[in-house]
Amino acid sequence: MQIIGLPVVPSILLIHGRRSQAERAVSTGKGFDMQTPIARKAVRVIVREHQQLSMVVTSMQRFVKLLGAGADVARPMMFRSMLYYISEYPEQLHHPKEERYLFARLRHHANDLDKTIDDLEEQHAQGKARMRNIEHALTRYELVGESALPVLREMVEEYAAFSANHRRLEEEVILPAARQWLTEEDWNELDEAFGTNRDPFAGVMVEADLGRLFAMIVKATREP
Repeated sequence: MQIIGLPVVPSILLIHGRRSQAERAVSTGKGFDMQTPIARKAVRVIVREHQQLSMVVTSMQRFVKLLGAGADVARPMMFRSMLYYISEYPEQLHHPKEERYLFARLRHHANDLDKTIDDLEEQHAQGKARMRNIEHALTRYELVGESALPVLREMVEEYAAFSANHRRLEEEVILPAARQWLTEEDWNELDEAFGTNRDPFAGVMVEADLGRLFAMIVKATREP
């Protein structure tokens, strides 16, 4: 699948191009036996949601580049739908589950990861602020036009790098640590939490609607 003319780069590719152990196991089925977390429902959900986020962010990058080139692209409402997806899915569903279940269990077993987890949780908060700033930059672009585009494009590129590095840290440090430290009881708790289609805090069934929104974004930003 391609997003607006660009190949989709899965989130679990490292910045320098090497694939992570988790990504290789997902794509080939090799590298992990059934006792490793890649076989667990929770890890499959985490990796899949990272990939979906990567696709939406790639679409955002391509969208603003096409705006700069004067291309005839979908109206800014489509870009707003991308911001909405990120705000409602990773920020409201994915990240709370990571913090409440995965990070909490790792803190219990591995104190040496406390600083890394602190950094990741701070990045979750930073991600929300970055989304708000991008939305404000988009509003300014809608009001004043082309002169506001460089700031919007810069914010999107910075968010893309920020988000990719955040996912890399989770996939290259946190998931291997989970394999090492978490117990079967821990994994059962994580599998149940990540395998249910609801916000663990609110209990509201929303993933189906967000899934349809994701499909709409991908469809709308494909090549003609």
